[in-house]
Parts: sequence; structure tokens; C-alpha cells
Amino acid sequence: MIFLLLILIVLMVLFSYKYAWWKPAVDWKKPRVLMYHMVREHIDGAKFNKLRVKPDAFEEQISWLKSEGFHFVTMQELQENWGKHPEKTVAITFDDGYLDNLENAFPILEKYQVKATIYVVVDRHDRDWSTYKKAHHNSGELAREPKLNDDQVRKLANSGLVEIGSHTLTHANLSKLDDEQCLNELVQSKLQLESMTGKPVSSFAYPFGIYSQRDVDLAKQAGYTNAVTTVEGIDSTNPDFMQLQRIKISGKDTLFAVKLRLKLGKREG
Repeated sequence: MIFLLLILIVLMVLFSYKYAWWKPAVDWKKPRVLMYHMVREHIDGAKFNKLRVKPDAFEEQISWLKSEGFHFVTMQELQENWGKHPEKTVAITFDDGYLDNLENAFPILEKYQVKATIYVVVDRHDRDWSTYKKAHHNSGELAREPKLNDDQVRKLANSGLVEIGSHTLTHANLSKLDDEQCLNELVQSKLQLESMTGKPVSSFAYPFGIYSQRDVDLAKQAGYTNAVTTVEGIDSTNPDFMQLQRIKISGKDTLFAVKLRLKLGKREG
């Protein structure tokens, strides 16, 4: 009996350490920015299933957010009205431009009337950009994932629910580019997406979350007014709009984990 009690205590301690459920919430007046990639079923044995949130799980998350009274905005709206948003404001973002964003995520966004921002790579078809970060990521897994075509990007841009942002021309690792190459990735992706959608593109996401102060300065020069990173957290009342933090939502997260992430801003333990 004592042994079982000790095991229970150890499990409770480990659970508390991992999830930090006891910590107070970060001020709900501070907006949360969520980071997604794909909304689709997992692939057995795949390396990047953490980037795949199952459709049922995504709907469960969106339904919970709505039931809790969250207010949904695009990234441009978030920036323009910073400090004026109601409590529990959230901006949902998707990186890369996968087809499932339209086929699986958008019907759920539409059902619950939830806004989102999708950061689109312009040259996104048959490109295994995972190797740009680490050469040994050469499985071709992300290259095989279907991407949105231009007509589908336009459809989303015209939906009234989705803002199209830029994720560079080629999902470039900006740290490996010189100034001219980096600026070209930033400027041309903005111009081509604006031409494609007929709408201004002012929001940007740094590929892989890899960037330097040079890239921040060049993004401003290219005409972006806000940019997101992969740094986990919730920004202060006076953020740097070109280096906004996000809350990562993994395909392996339970709803309980997502709730705590919204509360605290990042994974604990």
C-alpha cells in the first residue's frame, strides 16, 4: 500500500513538472498567437507528425476556444489594434501553404467563423525545404505533401476569414543568404503574393524561425509591418512587431496540453 502511494506521489510530481498546471495564467489581456502547419491525419512512421494536427483534434481545439469566448483576429488586425483587443484574443497562424489548410482546416474555420493567417511559400511545389535546415532531413516527406495552388490561395484570400502572409519565395534558410539574396526572397514573395491575391501582404514568418537582426531590418525594408518567429511565448504589452512570439501546437498535443499552452505560453517541463 505504501509502495503504491509512493508511486502515485511520484507520478503526480512528474505530471505537475511536465504541465505546470498550478502556475498562474499569463495575463489574458495579452494576445496569444498560435502556430500550426498541417491539419491532417498522421502518417505511420513519419518524421514530421508533430506538424500534423488531426482534423478531429483541430476542431476540438477551435470548438473549445469558441466556447471559452476567445476573440479571433488575423495578424494584420492583431498588429493594427494592439492594446485595444478584448481579453482572450488569439491569432491562428499556419506556416508553408499546405493543401490541407483549405481542405481540412478551412471548413472548421468557416463553421466556427474563426479568422486565421496562412504564411505561403511562393515556390512551394516539389521543394524539400526541410533539407535547407538540416541536410540529413532528406526523406522528401514535406516535398510530397500537397500544397495549395494559386487559385486556392486566392480562394482563401477572398474568404473574409484568411489573411495571406509571406513565408519567402523558397522557404529559404535566411542565415545562408547574402543581403541581396535575402532581400530578394522577402521582396519578391511579397510582390508575387500581392499580385496573386490582389490584396496587400504585410505579415511575414521567418522560415524555420532562423533569423538575425539583419533579416528583421530587411523585412522592414521589404515593406512588412509584422513578423512571427518560432520563439515560444506570449508577448508583452509593448512587443517588437517584427519578432512576435508564438505558441506551438503539436500534432501530438492533447486538448489538456493545448489549454495549458494557451494559459502559460509555452511547454513546461
